[in-house]
Amino acid sequence: MTRPEMAGPGKTAITLAVNGTSRQLELEPRTTLAEALRNTLGLTGTKIACNRGACSACTVWLNGQPVLSCMTLAIDAAGQEITTIEGLAHGEALHPVQDAFIEHDAMQCGFCTPGMVMSCAALLERNPHPDAEAVRDAIAGHYCRCGTYPHVVAATLAAAERKP
Repeated sequence: MTRPEMAGPGKTAITLAVNGTSRQLELEPRTTLAEALRNTLGLTGTKIACNRGACSACTVWLNGQPVLSCMTLAIDAAGQEITTIEGLAHGEALHPVQDAFIEHDAMQCGFCTPGMVMSCAALLERNPHPDAEAVRDAIAGHYCRCGTYPHVVAATLAAAERKP
């Protein structure tokens, strides 16, 4: 039986593939992916709200799957494709879900919005034509203090209609 390689307690060199770009970092092994994205890489679209995996504001994609970046160690994300809210848009062209969130007023304070968008966009990747129940299931772990859930559902369904 081979033992896994130990890292730490000091900083460890890792490579993160974020939004299609390989980034070399030196981080303490205890650094969460959310902290690395925001504090080290300056990608502040990913929000840290509860920092306990309860609100889903920090949702990003690992290999196309939504994950809570506050509950994922950056070192564990090495070697995986990470997509943040900044990575959904193509230049000035927003992702259809981002456009629909704006059009359907699916955000108020905006703190939960990046995580909601990431989960809704992931839903459309795996199910291009969801119904309202599927959208509600996709955002079930998201906490929105402003109560924009009906607008989020409407926006996601509208984005699904636009996708080919």
